[in-house]
Amino acid sequence: MAQGPLAGVKVVEFAGIGPGPFCGMLLSDLGADVVRIDRKGGFGGAPFDVTARGRRSIALDLKKPEAVEACLKLMAGADLVFEGFRPGVMERLGLGPEVALARNPKLVYGRMTGWGQFGPLAKAAGHDINYIALTGALHAIGSAERPYPPLNLVGDFGGGALYLAFGLLAALTHARATGKGQVVDAAMTDGAASLMAMFYGMKGAGIWHDERRANLLDGGAHMYDVYECADGKFVAIGSLEPQFYALLLEKAGITDPQFKHQGDRSQWPDLKAKLAEALKTKTRDAWTAIMEGTDVCFAPVLSLEEAPNHPHNQARQTFVTQDGVVQPAPAPRFSETPGAVQGPPPKIGAHTEAALRDWGFSAGDIENLKVAGAV
Repeated sequence: MAQGPLAGVKVVEFAGIGPGPFCGMLLSDLGADVVRIDRKGGFGGAPFDVTARGRRSIALDLKKPEAVEACLKLMAGADLVFEGFRPGVMERLGLGPEVALARNPKLVYGRMTGWGQFGPLAKAAGHDINYIALTGALHAIGSAERPYPPLNLVGDFGGGALYLAFGLLAALTHARATGKGQVVDAAMTDGAASLMAMFYGMKGAGIWHDERRANLLDGGAHMYDVYECADGKFVAIGSLEPQFYALLLEKAGITDPQFKHQGDRSQWPDLKAKLAEALKTKTRDAWTAIMEGTDVCFAPVLSLEEAPNHPHNQARQTFVTQDGVVQPAPAPRFSETPGAVQGPPPKIGAHTEAALRDWGFSAGDIENLKVAGAV
């Protein structure tokens, strides 16, 4: 039995990479019945394929007209469908939104791409680093000398998968109210640009300099940065507000009067050097014992190995272990309908017959697909 606020929502996912699987994981974690269409002949099912968890896999040969028709029948019974191919691929397969919406006018059809469904770059290849480069986000992240890619969190997952999931559920609300489905064009460039809203606003106000390590939140300010400790490990300091800043100085044992000039940008380089020197005098864990849990706005910088064992993460069960693999638990949390990991990553085609039956295919339908070599 599915568990979560999306229990009863039926989703068809066309297998892809990056943000598509992550979106499918988010929907599944909240209880949606996500059926993934995979290519015949693949494997999958490794426990470390975390973003594939919680859905069922149907393996189809989309070169067969019978398989295409099966997909259309699945879409006809779905609330949501999403794909992550380049523009035009689904149309060439006979599975584009016009055909799907003709079968199911209430269907929400999500399209996940880097550049979007139209525009000069729409049909070009790309990856997260390229999409965030085009929005100003990559330019703003890194050292003073050069930008650094911030993992693929900003484009693929933040600007991509999360906006796709948000768009799908917003359109589902509309479809249930009006009976009318629609296409959700989720471009990572659009999402990453949206994530930069505050910074474009600050730039417009003249309080954000269009260069790295020169601003309040990009490591330019001494009271908002990462510092190395005596043992070579790091701590994260975010003491922006005056009262938190005063507590930082107290906990760090700093009495230098120059630190009174907190907001003077011209003083930041000197103050950063002095704060770095002070924090280098103790180990990360020593500073943690002094500052963690106070209003300093402090945290130790934990590795992927360390993070699941932190007492706060353990108390909230932020991480779970499935088949020996430590992984993030479903988020966010719901008081009445909590989500859950609905199952392990599926082997490709492992649920073909069972899922088809559950979605309204008869024994004869399934047998015909087998005879045609479509499944």
